[in-house]
Amino acid sequence: MQFDTTTSSSWQFGHRGRVAVFIDGNNLFHAARFHNIDIDYNKLLRVLLGDGRLLRAFFYTGVDVGAERQQGFLLWMRRNGFRVVQKELKTFYDGTRKANLDVEIAVDMLSLAGRYDTAVLVSGDEDFVYAINAVAYKGCRVEVAGFRSNTAPRLIDVADFFIDLGDIADLIRKDSTQQGDYDVPSFVPAGEMLSHEPRSEGFGRHGRPAPPARDFADDDRDSQSDIDRITNER
Repeated sequence: MQFDTTTSSSWQFGHRGRVAVFIDGNNLFHAARFHNIDIDYNKLLRVLLGDGRLLRAFFYTGVDVGAERQQGFLLWMRRNGFRVVQKELKTFYDGTRKANLDVEIAVDMLSLAGRYDTAVLVSGDEDFVYAINAVAYKGCRVEVAGFRSNTAPRLIDVADFFIDLGDIADLIRKDSTQQGDYDVPSFVPAGEMLSHEPRSEGFGRHGRPAPPARDFADDDRDSQSDIDRITNER
């Protein structure tokens, strides 16, 4: 696996089949802010997808229901191919505000195992080590994407491949001069996904079924000027 320097949008993974992307939004936001990088999530998704076909792209985040700017960002995410899984931020006795979605991420990764060939977890949280092993035991390839200095070594060790976002920062950085709407990566055709028989060791008969595929091509898109990054602390 090597990055092809002859193009700005091609990360050479080889054949990756159906790809499911699971983004720990709060973890990624704080890591990117630490590295002073404003991420373009559409670019990030394209890089992580490689030559594969996108089954699902999940974005998990804590939210402040009263923050209009944050809600505008999440609306843009939904309209551009991401399934947003959100939980209201809770205020703790020391004044910190958090919303832990580790369980939701782990459950979705395991529930869909067998429907995808490659899972990409965008997080540096060591708590996902056990979930990654569980998914790998079901025969799926699991990759971890994150900034190396903000990613737990054990998480890197259990992954089939580690994508250092710091190495590809120029490919995923938001371009302030970019005009127009984003393009949305192609999805696995709905008929193929629904008719596909999962592997016996994967998505079980009594597991949670995958949500129906959605065609985002006809969605109204927000302009890039409407994109606001999440500003709440996890």
